[in-house]
Amino acid sequence: MVKMGKFYRLRKNKSFKYSPRYYDDKGKGNPFSMEPKFDKYRITTGNNRGIKRKWQNALHDLSITGDKHMKLRIIIIVSILVLIFLYIIDFDLSIFFSG
Repeated sequence: MVKMGKFYRLRKNKSFKYSPRYYDDKGKGNPFSMEPKFDKYRITTGNNRGIKRKWQNALHDLSITGDKHMKLRIIIIVSILVLIFLYIIDFDLSIFFSG
């Protein structure tokens, strides 16, 4: 019989000593945690008890005004996108004008 032990023997897997490049084990928390970016600035993401308190916090979040020109910017962007869409589907705008 021919010795075939060489072909049947399994090799050990290679092991690597890998440490992530930007991992700071002495720093804050888990680097792979997925915490939303602005949660620390919002009131509604905390441990709120009761529906009334949640509604009050949500209304308070809505009442805080951010950028004053944000509404104008959004209206301009939406109107441009609507006009581009109407141009792509070849919509005739002359039905809105008399003449």
